Amino acid sequence: MTYNEAIQELETILRSLETDQVDVDDLTARAERSAELIRLCRHKLRHAEASLDRVFDSLDEEEADPEEDGEEPDEDELDEEDGEDEDDPNDYNPGGPGRPAQPRLF
Repeated sequence: MTYNEAIQELETILRSLETDQVDVDDLTARAERSAELIRLCRHKLRHAEASLDRVFDSLDEEEADPEEDGEEPDEDELDEEDGEDEDDPNDYNPGGPGRPAQPRLF
């Protein structure tokens, strides 16, 4: 049974219970069937959630390690990973590490 079929059956049971013509014996059977359908729906939702989590986790892993898929990162990606960009004029620091940069006059 699919999730949608279970939901439709639950809705049918609910509509029938909303009428005043519910037999007490029938009420018990419908309540038990409703509980079964709710368990089925919960199981299907948990399964779908776990599957989606696995899909998103695998996507996150692919983004975290581009070498795994056989592709080499390009030079710009390497610069970003190192925190350095050779072409960035703001990185110019003639004073050396830990010393304030002197303003450029050219």
